[in-house]
Amino acid sequence: MLIAIDAFNISLPHGTGVATYGRSLARAANQLGHDIHVLFGSRQSRSRVSLLNEIALAEGDAESIGKRPSRWRAATAFLRAAQGTVRPLRAMPVPVSGHVLLPLRLKVDATQSWNTQNLYTGADQVFRASSAFTKVDLAGIDLAHWTYPLPVKITGARNIYTLHDLVPLRLPYTTADRKRAYYRLCRKIADDADHILTVSEASRRDIIDILGVTEDRVTNLYQASDISSALGAIDEAFITRYVEGLLGVGMREYFLFFGAIEPKKNVARLVEAYLASSVRSPLVIVGGPGWGSEQDIKLLTSLADLDGRKRIVWLGYLPRDMLAMLIAGARATVFPSLYEGFGLPALESMALGTPVITSNVSSLPEVVGEAGMLVDPYDVRAIARAIIDMDSDEAARIELSRKGLAQAAKFNSAAYEARLANFYAKIA
Repeated sequence: MLIAIDAFNISLPHGTGVATYGRSLARAANQLGHDIHVLFGSRQSRSRVSLLNEIALAEGDAESIGKRPSRWRAATAFLRAAQGTVRPLRAMPVPVSGHVLLPLRLKVDATQSWNTQNLYTGADQVFRASSAFTKVDLAGIDLAHWTYPLPVKITGARNIYTLHDLVPLRLPYTTADRKRAYYRLCRKIADDADHILTVSEASRRDIIDILGVTEDRVTNLYQASDISSALGAIDEAFITRYVEGLLGVGMREYFLFFGAIEPKKNVARLVEAYLASSVRSPLVIVGGPGWGSEQDIKLLTSLADLDGRKRIVWLGYLPRDMLAMLIAGARATVFPSLYEGFGLPALESMALGTPVITSNVSSLPEVVGEAGMLVDPYDVRAIARAIIDMDSDEAARIELSRKGLAQAAKFNSAAYEARLANFYAKIA
């Protein structure tokens, strides 16, 4: 098949779990022999010089991240997307010659890249105003994978949407989404999508129960991770030196949390539990500020050098290869999230042999199985006890590491490709 995949999250300068999902999907579909086309929605206008289009793709919109677009730019994006609700917008090819060195996040297993100017920002504005989807003309595409709930569809193709979770509806106080617009978008997808994919049985049940989608129209493919490839041929001796140089502690001598700093990640309770545990191993937090993170950031800043000892170290956002080394060197990952559609940090930790403490809610028990310590994310004392037990019991850490590697294999690339192949056979 000719398959189109959106680059909405893939193109962001700081990676997300959804970006990992998109790259994994493209790689798996490519391995299965399908022809992959990636659709960008950059604000850059098309140039007659092919090299400049390639440069624009590499630059992306990084300089505009976190800034409100000008009124003129926002109005232009809206009007263009509005036209696409009546007559499909054209996607313009962006040849990738190799002369421009693309950032790693854009190195997707694809045969062709396309761009429709301001597609995703404009389509979002139009949907909020009219509940209409913006249509795109991408000739020859058999199937369009939308890796996020986007109000866009490709004409003449089967349009399949991935709903990773319904957190804005289940835990509305933890996200910045406009809940009415988000619900309308999910309802529209539920009614009109050719099929819906998701990443856990917990999310599948939410989609069926909350949106009223029939069971035969929702498929759980779980998720895969490429975190092991980020280490490449790096050995433990190098990771040990790296950890000592960055943190000033030895291999397996620190606890790790990684993920965006946002309300559902439960960082404040994690910090409280860690301090209550009185363990000597420092807590390293990797993640940039997200929506609603102001109080957590104040807490992390104030406690960063408690009592003259660096017990809590906040590193902010790190590139994926650096993060992989920190995961591989950690004593354990502590990820007491309030709700997850999948819980990629738990999988990535197990895949690198790092024991996991995580929540006993939503999808996380599915991902971890019996290979991790499960706790009530609202119970600070339970999280603290798990940290103490993990810190003091080397035999348990070794056993959880062994179990984690076996559990992670259930979500490796080969397993994901098999699930994807079965799905394609089902809808063919």
